Amino acid sequence: MKYVLVTCIIYVISGCSSPSLPPATVHQSKTVDVNSYKYLIGAGDTVNIFVWRNPEVSGTFKVRPDGMITTSLVEDIPVSGKTPTELARTIEEILSKYLRDPVVTVTVNDFVGPFGEQIRVIGEAAEPQAVSYVQHMTLLDVMIQVGGLTEFADGNDAVLVRTENGKQKQYTILIEDLIKNGKISANVDVLPGDIIVIPETWF
Repeated sequence: MKYVLVTCIIYVISGCSSPSLPPATVHQSKTVDVNSYKYLIGAGDTVNIFVWRNPEVSGTFKVRPDGMITTSLVEDIPVSGKTPTELARTIEEILSKYLRDPVVTVTVNDFVGPFGEQIRVIGEAAEPQAVSYVQHMTLLDVMIQVGGLTEFADGNDAVLVRTENGKQKQYTILIEDLIKNGKISANVDVLPGDIIVIPETWF
């Protein structure tokens, strides 16, 4: 009787029409080639703000999940998506309302960065994960970070998804040729925001 009741409930729920969610919002990285990379601050980063001759408003601050920090003078300063230099200029502008000609320097610790700047590897990697981008990083560097392929991976049918001009474009990458057969010509540059999808082999 209990089994029949559960089955009926599942049938009723599955019979109800429900709207599908819209696709995830596409966020294009500001880095469009390997030579234009600049680190962008993200939630989870720790920023050190030094205000020359004003130690009382200097300090170390953790970037909140909403991409903001709270200082002793200003409660909400948006910092996510800015370079340290851009943030320094922003803080100087804000502090100029309270201080005369503030000079600000910003440095970063922990280096998490925005999600849109990380490289995400999913599927048949030994350790699927989001990898923080480092300047001039290549596919080989990423695969070392994720521990290579599983024994079930179809590495030569892997796909790299990159956002270009506001749209996601797919490229075939030959991971198996690269890391199992030593074909260095299969190594390619990766960029912040790339998604690498490694499928499972059919045999």
